[in-house]
Amino acid sequence: MQRAITAPETSSDAFPYVRPDMSVVSQAFENHLSAFENANTYAAQSQHLTALNDVRERFWSMYNLCYIRHTANTADPFYEAENAYFDQNLPDFDALNNRFYKALLQSRFREELEEQFGNQLFVLADLSLQTFQSAILEDLQQENTLVTEFVKLKSQAQIELDGTHYNLSSIIPLELSAERELRKRAASAKWDFYASNAPQAERIYDDMVKVRTKMARTLGYENFVGMGYARMRRSDYTPEMVANFRRQVREIIVPLAGELYERQRQRLGLEQLRFYDEEFKFPSGNPKPMGTPEAIVENASMMYRELSADTHTFFQFMQDSKLMDLVNRDNKQPGGYCTYIGQFNAPYIFSNFNGTSGDIDVLTHEAGHAFQVWSSQGYEFEEYHWPTSDAAEIHSMSMEFFTWPWMELFFGDDTDKYRFMHMGGAIQFIPYGVAVDEFQHMVYENPDMTAAERNAAWRQLEKTYLPHRNYDGNTFLEAGGFWQKQTHIFNSPFYYIDYTLAQICAFQFWIKDQRDHNSTWKDYVRLCKAGGSRSFLDLVQLAGLRSPFEDGCVESVVGDIRSFLNGIDDSRF
Repeated sequence: MQRAITAPETSSDAFPYVRPDMSVVSQAFENHLSAFENANTYAAQSQHLTALNDVRERFWSMYNLCYIRHTANTADPFYEAENAYFDQNLPDFDALNNRFYKALLQSRFREELEEQFGNQLFVLADLSLQTFQSAILEDLQQENTLVTEFVKLKSQAQIELDGTHYNLSSIIPLELSAERELRKRAASAKWDFYASNAPQAERIYDDMVKVRTKMARTLGYENFVGMGYARMRRSDYTPEMVANFRRQVREIIVPLAGELYERQRQRLGLEQLRFYDEEFKFPSGNPKPMGTPEAIVENASMMYRELSADTHTFFQFMQDSKLMDLVNRDNKQPGGYCTYIGQFNAPYIFSNFNGTSGDIDVLTHEAGHAFQVWSSQGYEFEEYHWPTSDAAEIHSMSMEFFTWPWMELFFGDDTDKYRFMHMGGAIQFIPYGVAVDEFQHMVYENPDMTAAERNAAWRQLEKTYLPHRNYDGNTFLEAGGFWQKQTHIFNSPFYYIDYTLAQICAFQFWIKDQRDHNSTWKDYVRLCKAGGSRSFLDLVQLAGLRSPFEDGCVESVVGDIRSFLNGIDDSRF
């Protein structure tokens, strides 16, 4: 038997990492799967189902621990090797898991299983079978390796400006400087990094498109779009419905976003708003959170204590168990995420604080994810711990709004400024989000496009969804290179539309919360506790919300938002 590979001691030894030995995992899986298939009674089959779930949970828990520690320091040789191990072995585990799904769907006790666990588990099993065959095993390994290569490229970025080196997170405060010339130089330095690495990024993406298209055609799809939707576990809406949603955004949200950019131009006293001005919202500077990262966490603890008894218990657990890594540092993966270590019933929040208002956005956003998975941890199946990502983003984006009454803890006298910027930014994000989605449809429907053609396609989408954008002659951006910063395009194809769908749902929660907080919070908690036990549209209905795909839904939220934004005299900021 292979010797167990155990992580060196760390400050997180409450959650010890031991590499799963795939031969041991496979044997245990085979034994329990065979017993499950041959069980003569429902009680016996249920017993082996529990054992199978234990094997799956232990594997995914070690994978998530590896992922957390690798992204915390992508230069750590131990976890770099462990990450490579999972890149190679995840497809093998997926093969085992899909055999489990087949057995589940063919169970002689399926009726009893559906009655106990609900139909959604079987819907998810069927979708998973549509995205895997042993024939694509090597392709999946190649895809994983390419994802790791791109993450490492961004995580280890070194951007030099005025004799100082920055990474992609630490450069952001300079891009928000009140000094316009510094904003321009910081933005130019960042985009010079992307431009100099464009050949590598474009090669990685081209390889990704090719291998994903190959897998899709092997599985019988015309292109990767259908496979991508099945991977995202979308069971109750189609690309055509998404296209109709994008139409509503073009007609209703794009003009409102344009009004906000024009107000910003006037506030800043600029003849023309340029790309390096977009994130600098006010002449007095963007709101910044007060205090150290430690003080921010303590204020968040007070906020969640006052919001509800459930959020107090949840956040206290996160603090006591050291389940947050929030501060930016070199070699740390950019961005933020929440994951879940099922073996320990432990959500985990990861971010890169850099002294901007985004620190609070990401904390409340990822806490929304973490509160949801903490609320639904009682489900036996991993598939039900999380909903599909379209629904999962409702929890996170809505939590950003539910915490608005406590923003004075973080922004003091700048609280109104923060709320105005937060709401305006949410509106301005949606056109960008749907542009990312439409770009991916174009790419995967035309997989033989060259890098230059992809860049040109992106630039044309910017002119449709972001018509205000002015690149001030930046060659790389004028040629359509902006999309190369968006990690989701590389790592999580077709994910990005989920943020925009969820944003419309979060707006609905915000509107309802203004009118009746208690009933709205109950709706939100009910949604969180449901986890992934229902499909996206069923969860939306459970929460008492309208489907974003429904004609008129997008328009229905704009009136209240416009009234809120117009009710604030932003010229005083």
